Amino acid sequence: MQINPNIFKTYDIRGIYEEDFDEEMAYSLGKTYVDLRKREMPEKKLSIVVARDMRGSSKTLKKSLIKGLIESGVDVIDIGLSSTPTFYFAVANFNYDGGIIITASHNPKQWNGFKLVREKAIPISKDTGIDILRDKISNVGTRHGACLLGEIIELEDVLKTQINHDLKFADIKKIKPLKIAVDTANGMGAQYIEELFKHLPCELIKINFELDGNFPAHEADPIKEKNLLDIKTKVLEEKADLGIAIDGDGDRVFFIDENGNTIDQSIIRGVLAMLFLEEKPGSKICYDIRPGRITRDLIEENNGIPIITKVGHSLIKEQMIKEDAYFAGESSGHFFLNMDIGCFEIPVIIILKLLQEFSKGGKKISEYIRPYQKYFHSGEINSSVDLEYEQIFKRVIGAFPYGKINRLDGITIEYPDFWLNVRGSNTENKLRLNLEAKTKKLMEEKRDEVLDVIRG
Repeated sequence: MQINPNIFKTYDIRGIYEEDFDEEMAYSLGKTYVDLRKREMPEKKLSIVVARDMRGSSKTLKKSLIKGLIESGVDVIDIGLSSTPTFYFAVANFNYDGGIIITASHNPKQWNGFKLVREKAIPISKDTGIDILRDKISNVGTRHGACLLGEIIELEDVLKTQINHDLKFADIKKIKPLKIAVDTANGMGAQYIEELFKHLPCELIKINFELDGNFPAHEADPIKEKNLLDIKTKVLEEKADLGIAIDGDGDRVFFIDENGNTIDQSIIRGVLAMLFLEEKPGSKICYDIRPGRITRDLIEENNGIPIITKVGHSLIKEQMIKEDAYFAGESSGHFFLNMDIGCFEIPVIIILKLLQEFSKGGKKISEYIRPYQKYFHSGEINSSVDLEYEQIFKRVIGAFPYGKINRLDGITIEYPDFWLNVRGSNTENKLRLNLEAKTKKLMEEKRDEVLDVIRG
């Protein structure tokens, strides 16, 4: 079938299965991926990790992908059903030469796709290989030389090895017997949560833990408030101390306090920055450019070096590696650690760190968080627009001419008492606004002003 070139995104490959791509494309991807890696590592016999999520189409796509890989002469390390963080861990911890996981993350059931990495789980993004793969796959005239078939090796117990590795980042004895509700949205996060809680003194309340690529309970995207209804209801019903919501492939995590309120990601990120700075004083800490001033406050108060990044998990990891930053957090729920084995998402480690921190003293989690609730955030507001993004950026700058302007990702404008970011989506034809202010009244006033300019 004809491949839709729009499936090649900034961070990964993603589209509607059997409409935008199919098994033939997965087979070709295997071959072109090997071409890319062989050019980069010409003297090496490559070993490539392959994994998949629980979607209905993932099994057949994986079979075709593996066929393309082994026919290109590489050995495939098959780790089976896996969350994306466990996949990253497998590539990095066991020193393999790269990997591909078949997943569409939080997208609806008819979607699927591929996340690709090099050795040490270094991401392959639009500018570092995805565009090259797109051009080669789309080139029908491409031919691949014959070579000896690679082997398929099944690797077991990756998850147990990962959990044992992650447990070293916390002192389990300091974690109280908290009651914790977790909603994995029928996605892959259920795997590592179940394995982790075998080692904890906490009571686990499971919500939507059955792996089901049809997502019968709700969409597997915790950034949308409607998808947090199950977890918030359960936290209140069970009088739980904490709620945790995880996205479809397990690489994004959100937290709910005992009152059923979502804890702002900029606060979670700031608290984690503080904890990781205790481990490595003076480290660089990355955070994306969307407003979340408390993160910068906590980094600076704890003698860290704040580094602003573009939005997007692969772009953040690339900058972390370049800057030698230790920890990073993204507003969408990705949290990363730059370790000896590699730099990638570490949801288990951040859950452990937070549980240990929340276990200190006798405070409820809402009481612990309260001192950090200093700013008022608009939330991310999307606008569909007809004009070119750049034209709208100029209009916004014209409406707010006296602020400090940053063009790292879209436009960021800072005033002493409010600050905003407007950027184009990497996955949809929309502009996204995030605005924060020192008072709720000012936030609402400036939010409406900016939206009038964007939509006017």
